[in-house]
Parts: sequence; C-alpha cells; structure tokens
Amino acid sequence: MEKTAKTELTKGWYVLRAISGKEAKVKELLDGVIKNTPLGDYVFQVLIPTEKVLTVRGGKKVVKERNLYSGYVFVEAILTGEVISVLTNTTNVIDFLRGRGKDAKPERLRESEVMRMLGTADDLQEPGDDEINDYMVGETVKVNEGPFNGFAGVIEDVLRDKKKLKVAVKIFGRKTLLELDNWQVERE
Repeated sequence: MEKTAKTELTKGWYVLRAISGKEAKVKELLDGVIKNTPLGDYVFQVLIPTEKVLTVRGGKKVVKERNLYSGYVFVEAILTGEVISVLTNTTNVIDFLRGRGKDAKPERLRESEVMRMLGTADDLQEPGDDEINDYMVGETVKVNEGPFNGFAGVIEDVLRDKKKLKVAVKIFGRKTLLELDNWQVERE
C-alpha cells in the first residue's frame, strides 16, 4: 500500500524532445519497451497529440493526421532510477524538456497544461465542420461580409492552416485577388 501511495505522488507528465518527423517511431519503440520490460511499471502512457486536416489529392478529399507539437512526445511516467536514462537513450530521442540551469531535471507539466493537451487530443479525434476547411480551388463563392459584400469569385488558393481563402473577383473588369476568412464567403 505504501509503495502505491508513493508512486502516485511522483507520477507525472513529461515531454521528450524527439527528432522532428520521428515522433511516431519513438512512440512505437517506447510502447514496445513498456509492454516487454519492467519499464512498464514506471512509464504508463506515450502520447503524440494530432489533429485531422483535410487535403485534396487528385481531386479527392483526404483526411490526414498532423502532429500538433512537432518534435515532442508526451510521456506519463515516474522518473526514478534508470527510467530517465532508458527514455533519453531511445532511438530518435534528443532529451527531456528541462528547466534552465546546468543540472536541471526534466520539467513536469502543470496540471492545466496536461488537461489542455489531453483535451486537445480528445477534441481533435472527431473534427467538426468548423475545424475543416473543405473549400476547393476552382470553386465559385459569394463574398457575404466586408467591403466586397455581394461580389462573386473563384477560389484560387486554400490556406487551411490560417482558415483563409484567396478568391479572385472581377472589379471594374479586372481580376483582383482577395484574401478572405472562411466565414466571409459562402458557396453559390
């Protein structure tokens, strides 16, 4: 009983810095180590928060997953004994996110940061209509907000990360490119 109470006090979320693009490989390696070695008694979860992004490939809409925090892997663990060494010596891991100072220990995430990270990971598993910019290049839209209200145009570019569109409208017979927010247009 006493051991369980002690482990609960030292259990926390930490951030491993990994080589960008290798986060999934780090998670896979750590999950294997957790299942097959005694490290599983000290490392409980390995998480890479992702978001779903709609892309268009060959005229088809495809939903892809993208890391929210590129280069970071979140680990729920008890950092005792050789656990720090095993985690930092995992292939493609650079080090823990640490505080400032020469001998700084791995920094534990605050409860609010953990809740935000876990909440973000949960919320983004099922994207809603507001989260996906499903406009496509070549689509005709009508501007319904701003100084160009009522103008019709053709989408030239979709900036999904900014939730903006580049729309070409004709003003005085000349094609003019506008950068508009998604909510400023509607389909015709």
